[in-house]
Amino acid sequence: MASHAVATRRELLLRCVGSLVLASATSPAQDDDNAVVTFSYRASDDALLDLRRRLEQTRWPEHETGQGWEQGPPLRKLQQVVAYWRTDYNWRRCEAELNRWPQFKTTIDGLGIHFIHVRSRHPNALPMILTHGWPSTALLFRDVIGPLTDPTARGGTAVDAFDVVIPSLPGFGFSDKPAARGWNADRTARAWAQLMQRLGYARYVAQGGDWGAFVTTAMAQQHAPGLAAIHLNFAQTVPDEIPADLLPDQKRVIDALKAFREKRAYSQLQATQPQLAGYMLSDSPVAQAAWIYDLFNAGTGETGDPESRLSRDAMLDEITLYWLTNSAASSARFYLEQKAALNGRNNPGIVDLPVGVSVFPHDLPTARSWASAVYPRLFYWNELDRGGHFASLEVPDLFTEELRRCFRSLRSG
Repeated sequence: MASHAVATRRELLLRCVGSLVLASATSPAQDDDNAVVTFSYRASDDALLDLRRRLEQTRWPEHETGQGWEQGPPLRKLQQVVAYWRTDYNWRRCEAELNRWPQFKTTIDGLGIHFIHVRSRHPNALPMILTHGWPSTALLFRDVIGPLTDPTARGGTAVDAFDVVIPSLPGFGFSDKPAARGWNADRTARAWAQLMQRLGYARYVAQGGDWGAFVTTAMAQQHAPGLAAIHLNFAQTVPDEIPADLLPDQKRVIDALKAFREKRAYSQLQATQPQLAGYMLSDSPVAQAAWIYDLFNAGTGETGDPESRLSRDAMLDEITLYWLTNSAASSARFYLEQKAALNGRNNPGIVDLPVGVSVFPHDLPTARSWASAVYPRLFYWNELDRGGHFASLEVPDLFTEELRRCFRSLRSG
């Protein structure tokens, strides 16, 4: 169950200034759409017992007839993951980690938005809002919160400090589930701008990957008040009209995009029939695990062994959070909304704010030769030799350093 309490100004300061310990205020929430209330979460024992019971009663299909992961996660690999989930995995460990961070909820545009908010102990820290995508949650940034907010404790300098705000997308994790159409990247971006204003930030930067990159891009296109620049690790540079003659980096992008569209059935289903996906994933934890585990393999280089890049516990933390919050259908609807918003376009349009880009090798590639047409104020571009779609979780040190380097020039205004 989740618990909420109204945070007074004093409580907010005590919670946020250099602390990762959740406050214990327990006063009832006020009927105020602008209220920011403290948040914590504890899954019921019954929910965890039900999860274990369902795992124990799994009806498995026969062995795949193809090679490797070409038909989805191999039966043997998934059975190993599920066996660990059933017998050795400990959700309470993840839950305790979540509740050590200052968490809040606030209502924006009629929807309850969950977010983590950690202020640095260093003065003049640069505020930054980071947005996850699918199949992630706010847990995507768990290993970079400390290095970003307290760099001197982790090999950095005080001038590289950030305040971080990490919201959960609508329909994901602890944010409320939209009851009607319309919560796409543009609408979410407007909500994020309101959130940063509500938190009192007059100047800040934004970061995002996957759907978070679309939300972050939309914030820049909308000129969100106070937004100085953005950083993307999932840049969208493909033009709507593909030229006949392609440069090498452009050909690599188009080939990868074609392969993705041919192979990733999950994306097509979630963009067209998210409710259908929800029926399957909301009733079977093994289906939910397979759905996300497949993406962890694809997003870390398709090695066939995602555990070599991400810990099994980290993957199951994300999977379990999706399961406990029953957010399979609601999160999948973001695909439906964004497909409608893009309306056949290959990119969300020109961004005329300063943009920085980091390209990780095991993510979908992006072409530097196309970037200036979409990002005319591109001020940072770096192509790395390690990491993939879940870079902040897979290579947190590299990800942290990319943000420090990207935004260093903006520190003085």
